[in-house]
Amino acid sequence: MFSKILVANRGEIAIRVIRACKEMGIATVAICSEADRDALHVSMADESVCVGGPMAADSYLNQQNILMAALGTHAQAVHPGYGFLAENADFARLCRENGLTFIGPTPEVISELGDKDAARYMMKEAGVPTVPGSDLIGSMEEARREAERIGYPLLIKARAGGGGKGIRQVNNPDQLETAFRTASSEAEHAFGDGSCYMERFLTHVKHVEIQLLADEAGNVVCLGERECSIQRNNQKLLEEAPSPALDEALREKMSEAAVKAAKAAGYTNAGTVEFLLDQDRNFYFMEMNTRLQVEHAVTEQLTGVDIVKWQIRIAAGVPLDFSKEDVTLKGAAIECRINANGCGQVEFLHVPGGPWVRFDSALYQGYDITPYYDSMVGKLIVGAGTRAEAIRKMQSALCELVVYGVPNNIDQQIEILDDPDFRAGNYDTGFMLKHSRGLK
Repeated sequence: MFSKILVANRGEIAIRVIRACKEMGIATVAICSEADRDALHVSMADESVCVGGPMAADSYLNQQNILMAALGTHAQAVHPGYGFLAENADFARLCRENGLTFIGPTPEVISELGDKDAARYMMKEAGVPTVPGSDLIGSMEEARREAERIGYPLLIKARAGGGGKGIRQVNNPDQLETAFRTASSEAEHAFGDGSCYMERFLTHVKHVEIQLLADEAGNVVCLGERECSIQRNNQKLLEEAPSPALDEALREKMSEAAVKAAKAAGYTNAGTVEFLLDQDRNFYFMEMNTRLQVEHAVTEQLTGVDIVKWQIRIAAGVPLDFSKEDVTLKGAAIECRINANGCGQVEFLHVPGGPWVRFDSALYQGYDITPYYDSMVGKLIVGAGTRAEAIRKMQSALCELVVYGVPNNIDQQIEILDDPDFRAGNYDTGFMLKHSRGLK
């Protein structure tokens, strides 16, 4: 087992990894930007290294500085968390070339699954259902030809996209050229790759993802699904498990497809296979996230499996000591993402408590929220015996959560939970658009 791990991230996910390491008896190194010197993850780690200026490009995305911090503190492994460099194959390769273990899949797997076009082809070959679409588009003439073949509405998607970037919906031929050029430009700016392809736009679909753990011995274990259809601008707001749309037969089919996808890729460590589920209960591969998901805590609440600890164990060569049959989904769990709608100082903070209530956050009273990083400042997770009970528990916890001094989306989350369609489980990825007038 590793004796020291550098955590190449910030905020709540850095704290989550540091806590897991502490419980495993592993020393930790935090990195920070100049804007994060007083951040909670810095004080919680055994050591810390400032790796650059406030902008992410100068610090949390500065591969050379992070590598030097790891080598200089004699860390044996690097945990990337999510976001930043978590799905960067070049960084994973750089770690390996310098004798550091990257806690995640291999650079080759990250690269292949990060290329969404290549990933779709791989899944087709493996027999995993995929959304009808095109190969990479080389010209506007080809885009128009493929769009006519696929049919409108359709989606233009960046090959190297993520986080909702490089995606545009096209409802008719008049929108095609502008949408294609905008998606390509956005992807080029965000990921350094403007290549795009097109897929049929499936309406009234649910976003359901399957959590997997895969060890180096070839064992792949499914930890159930998460329902992630409550989204705004392709960004998830609320997740729950199990999905209200799945029965045992469909859950088994989707789990088998996810395991098939992981084995086709030669996947190791924690990973998530994301599917779209239509009204006829057909499901289609969307992508595989080669990292820890923001919403991993939902699955931890439901299964009792510590996913972060298993990431570390698998990276150290430890085989999984349980199988699919040992995984029991108990009750229901919900996660609400708490987002800041601006910057400022947290003047007062009150965190809810009680059985099976968890708040993953880097906030503290007096903390300054800066404009440099993602707007998510915390995740509130609850578990209960039934879905109805979990909804009531989350509403209670949200009413108890106070983040004063910074505008946030707590009230919005309460409104979502109170919506009749959500309570009935009768919602899809169009929920926020449909209810936009009532949910500000």
